[in-house]
Amino acid sequence: MKLNLPLTKEKVRQLKAGELVHLTGTIYTARDAAHKRLVEWIEAEKKLPFELKDSVIYYVGPSPAKPGDIIGSAGPTTSSRMDKYSPLLLDLGSTGMIGKGGRSETVIRSMKRNHAVYFAAVGGAAALLAQQIKSCEVIGFEDLGTEAIHRLEVEDFPVIVAIDHQGTSLFTT
Repeated sequence: MKLNLPLTKEKVRQLKAGELVHLTGTIYTARDAAHKRLVEWIEAEKKLPFELKDSVIYYVGPSPAKPGDIIGSAGPTTSSRMDKYSPLLLDLGSTGMIGKGGRSETVIRSMKRNHAVYFAAVGGAAALLAQQIKSCEVIGFEDLGTEAIHRLEVEDFPVIVAIDHQGTSLFTT
């Protein structure tokens, strides 16, 4: 299935665990350090580097681009490290997450409550995934290096619906 972003709740409701989806549009990168800072900024009522509503966050710290390339390798990191931060971001409007590995029951409950989805990207295919990234721009927390927040424009970025908005999970079925 081809899916154009942003990821509205209406689009989320159409997705079922196990489906292969090709994303086209804007996604944002954020790993552990960026998630921690996002939550700190939310608590301090600071303006975030991107709008959370209908956003997809990719758990990746892309490697530096080689000369002439848009981005270096961009494979997913283990999602459970973001579990303590994810419910708040989902409560504030984010509708999609991309990573690898399972999620906690707390995150799954938040996904169900907020009509959000968790996509799995194939670990070990970082160079191939990078080919689907058409532009990359640091938009926040530049001091975090590869863990800065990037805005990525992707085209036909392949992911699998690992946990759908009803809580059906490929990790338990």
